[in-house]
Amino acid sequence: MTRTLLAIAALLTALLIGGCVAYPYGYPTAPAPGPSTFERSWSAALGAAEDAGVQVASADRASGRISGSRGGAPVAIALQTQADGSVKVSFDAPKALETDPTLGDRWLSSYQRRMGR
Repeated sequence: MTRTLLAIAALLTALLIGGCVAYPYGYPTAPAPGPSTFERSWSAALGAAEDAGVQVASADRASGRISGSRGGAPVAIALQTQADGSVKVSFDAPKALETDPTLGDRWLSSYQRRMGR
C-alpha cells in the first residue's frame, strides 16, 4: 500500500512540475506598439513627395501640411485624421500637373509603396 501511495505521489509531483514554465528572461510582454496611423502616413507622404521630385519647403506635422514646389509650381499635401482613426491624405498641384501630368500618379504610387500597399 505504501508503495502505491509513493508511486501516486511521485506521479502527481511529476505532473505538477511538468506544468510549470520558466521564461529565461522573465515573463513575456506584449510587443511595443508601432507608429501611429498618422505617423506612418506622414512619413510616407513626405518620402513620396521627395521620390516624385517635389522640393519640400516646409513640413508642419502639427497642422498636417507639407508644401513645396516642382519645377517652380506650388505643391501642397495635406493630412487629416478622421473620426474613425483613418487618415485622409490629399495632393494638390494644379500648375505642376500642367507641366508634369504624371506627377500625381508618381507621388501616389510612391505613397502606396511606402505604406506597404
